[in-house]
This record gives sequence, structure tokens and C-alpha cells, in this order.
Amino acid sequence: MTSTGRSMELSVATVCRAVWTAETQLALLDWQINGVHVWPVIRMRVFHELSRRSGIHGDPHPVRRSREAKAKLVMHHLTALLRENPFLTRRGYDAVVVPHHRKVNGVDIYSDATLKSLGDKALVLDTSINGSPLPGSRTLDFFTSMANAEAKLRQKLRIGLSTADANKAAQVEEELQRLTGIKVPINGLVTRELTKHRRLRAVYRALFRKVRPGTVYVVVAYFHQHVVAAARDLGIPVVELQHGAMSPFHLGYSYPGRPEVADQPNELWCFGKYWTENVELPAGMTTRVAGAPFIRQLTKAEAKAKDPTLVLVASQGTIGSFLLPVAIHLADKRPELKVVYRLHPSEHLSDYEKTELPENLRLSAGAGETTNDLLTAARYQVGVSTTALFEGMVLGCRTVVVKLPGWEYLGPAIDRGDALLVEDGEDLVRRLTSAPACRDSSDYYAPGGQTV
Repeated sequence: MTSTGRSMELSVATVCRAVWTAETQLALLDWQINGVHVWPVIRMRVFHELSRRSGIHGDPHPVRRSREAKAKLVMHHLTALLRENPFLTRRGYDAVVVPHHRKVNGVDIYSDATLKSLGDKALVLDTSINGSPLPGSRTLDFFTSMANAEAKLRQKLRIGLSTADANKAAQVEEELQRLTGIKVPINGLVTRELTKHRRLRAVYRALFRKVRPGTVYVVVAYFHQHVVAAARDLGIPVVELQHGAMSPFHLGYSYPGRPEVADQPNELWCFGKYWTENVELPAGMTTRVAGAPFIRQLTKAEAKAKDPTLVLVASQGTIGSFLLPVAIHLADKRPELKVVYRLHPSEHLSDYEKTELPENLRLSAGAGETTNDLLTAARYQVGVSTTALFEGMVLGCRTVVVKLPGWEYLGPAIDRGDALLVEDGEDLVRRLTSAPACRDSSDYYAPGGQTV
């Protein structure tokens, strides 16, 4: 890591502002390599590198695989190439749907309503790389793995950018380092991600020509820009289905001033009107309130049964090492409380089990109990920027946001009076009972689900 004292002053907000400054000064949204607007492809990855290398966020908890598991995955891809290859279909489809890789009880809660509305008129393109695919879906995992392998090989062989593009990458690197004190290998990021993007864009474009969808629906479009770009190349409308919290400081969505940005979805279908109002999306991208049938209001009996001593602390991979000490401090100072530290699905219990915990604090992970069940039972919820905090508002939890990296994501909700911001563990101990309940959670999660 290369840094200066300036990195100690960084926050999610200041990193975003640095990215926006460099973006404007160097005209990065206009930067093209072989016909690809490269900056939107790497923008979110640049943010993650800046936040990780600066220490703003800790390391996330990626999927961990042994050599044997990796070999099995390769064999699975080869088998899927024969059995689940969408190029082998002999029919057209009204739509293509690319769901979220993470499922809840085998269901992608974000695309489920859309899939039910489309029925067998939709071709579902799912993945088994980091999750379990939906039944009946097809996969392009083989092509994804080949694109990843090609990108790694190019880096190993030092097959890089042209002189002009390498100079541009160096300019970006230098400007971001000037603004943040952090050095990010822009050349390497561009080389790797551009290779993958171009290969997969061509694959999806060929598939879309074959099945001729009227619309492409995608979850997490900023990490599936090859899918979006392939559809836009052919004039096929793209709808992104919201999958989590958005804010002015989420670089997957936030483009201050609403500039023209290449290869973006035409529409963003949101859980509620709150999400349509607090982010400046790229020019031309419209929003629609689609609702959220996967979350519901508590019944009167459930609201009455809430445990006044139960506090759910919702973790995330990037801030878990910072948030757990806050939960421990709360449990130590308030022994009458029952504190549950709920791990994010991307986290591993083994990362926390060696930590000595107070008797009134326990770790929770996996399917043995669900986050939804815990939120239903808890009086209070504590977190930083996880989407679970918004879901907890619907389920009647009083909400506290700890001022750790990423708290800015909850800034608009805090300003609305729907959540309380605390400075640290001691501040949490003092002010927990003054945490507010959300006044109208339908702004965040409207009832119902979008039909097509």
C-alpha cells in the first residue's frame, strides 16, 4: 500500500469526491479503448481499491476455495457448457433475466416478482460461481471463467495497454494519489477488466442476437456492464432491478450533475420512492417504484411481541473488524441487553470465533436463523450501511447508525429522522434508547411487486 498522512483523513464521502474530481478533470467518461468506454467498467472497483488501501474499509470476505474445489468448479463449468448452454436453445424469448447470485431459500428476492410475471417467456442466465443457480436457468459460467483466465494470462505475460492509454492510466493514478494519498494500479485494473468486458460483451451480444429478447432485466448492473453493453449495442432496453441500499456516495449509481455515461441501463426499478429521489443517476436513466414484495410490515401481534432487550448488530465484510468492538462495548456496559452480532452472508464465522465475547453477546450466521427473524424479534438494530437496516425499519426496529466508514449511505435516512447517528461505542451505550422508529417505511419499501 502506498499512502500518505492524507489517507488518515479519508472517508467514503471524501473518496467519492476525489473520484468525481478526477473524473471531471481528466474527462474519464469520454475515455475509450478499442471502442469501449472503460471508466464506468472500473469505476466501482477503483472505489473499492481506494477504500481498502486507505484502511477506510477492511478486507472483504470473499468466497474461499481449495484447489480441489477450484478443480470441481472447472469440471462443473464444462458440464454446464453441454447441459445448460443458452446457445443450444432453439427458441426466442420475450426477456432475458440476470438475477442476483445470492439466494434466500433458493429464491432471488430481487427478481422473483419479475420472473413470476414473465413465466416461461424469460431466459434466465444465472451463475454457480459464487452461489446456487435458479432451477431451470442457463449459464455462461464457462465463458466467464475463460475471460478471467485470459485476463490473468495477459497480465502474467505483461500484455498491456497502448502507449497513449498507458499514459492516460498513469494520469488517473497520479491524480487520485494527489487527491487521496493512495496509489491504485489503474493500468492493471484497466487491462484486466477491459479484457473480461470485451470478451463477455461479445458473447452476450451473440446470444442476444440468437434469442432476440425484447428486454433485458439485470440485478447489480455495475458489475454486469458487459451484459448491459451487449444489449445496448443491439438496441435492446435494459432494466436494472434494485438489490440494495443506494446513496449519493454509491459509485455504482451516483453521477453528480447527471452526465452522459455509456452502457448504462435505461431504467432502474426501485423498492420505494426514497430511492428514486436521493441519487443523481446518469443522464437518460429513468426510475420507477416497483415495490418490494419480499418484505412486509409486522402484524400487531408481532409488534407487541418484540423483545425490548434484544439488539441486533448487523455486520458487513468491509467493516466487521470495526463494528464488532462496538457491539462488545455495548454488551459489556449494558449487561441487561441481549446483543446478537449477525454476520453478512459474505462473512465467515471463523473470522470472529477467536474473539472473546461477553456472555450477553453471541454471533449469528447461516440459515439456522434468518436476519429477517432476528429483525422481527429485536427492539433495536445497529449497523453502518447495510441494506438490512432499511429492512429493519419496515420490521419496526429502532435504528442506530455507527459513524464508521460508509455511514454516509444512511445520511438521507438520518436527516429524515428515521435513524440515529452515534459516534462510537460509548455514544451508543448512552443513546441507544433514544433511537427513533421509522415514521413511514413504505417510502423505503412500497408494497407489491412490479409486473411486466
